[in-house]
Amino acid sequence: MQTVNVMIVGVGGQGSILASKLLGTVLVDCGYQVKVSEVHGMSQRGGSVVTYVRFGDAVYSPVITKGEADYIVSFEKLEAARHAPCLKKGGRIISSSQRIDPMPVITGAAEYPDGVLEELRSKGVLVDELDALELARSAGSAKSVNIVLMGRLARYFDIPMEKWLAAIEKCVKPQFAEVNKKAFMLGCDG
Repeated sequence: MQTVNVMIVGVGGQGSILASKLLGTVLVDCGYQVKVSEVHGMSQRGGSVVTYVRFGDAVYSPVITKGEADYIVSFEKLEAARHAPCLKKGGRIISSSQRIDPMPVITGAAEYPDGVLEELRSKGVLVDELDALELARSAGSAKSVNIVLMGRLARYFDIPMEKWLAAIEKCVKPQFAEVNKKAFMLGCDG
């Protein structure tokens, strides 16, 4: 199998590390060789966080470079645009419609650009946009945006649902398993 490259991008505190752990767990359980790499940046101050997940029959490097990503899973619209150059031709961005103002916007030094995802679409980028925050709230926890987005990503993989749900049970504390399973299903179905 050819290597598949997934970038998970967001800002600190959104759960991108748990999302990459979940994805890596389900892929290992399916028998793939998996490499995961995390780039935190200023994550504790709301800065950009990027996680690379690469899988296939033989994966030698954990890093994804410009033009290599098959999928970019973005927790926030501007992060989707920031990392779009990493997407390969025919790749897909899965993005929450959520807007989180970066520090320059908060301080008034810059303005949040309008129509970020629409501009990507106008350039031919495949964008699967969903209101992951609203779906997470519907599941019972606004903190499960990350799992909603993993549910949406699951639509593009030929992995049985039972494997995803088992991976959720492995990756989250037992008291949060049911809400996360519900969030996952809402992302997958929504």
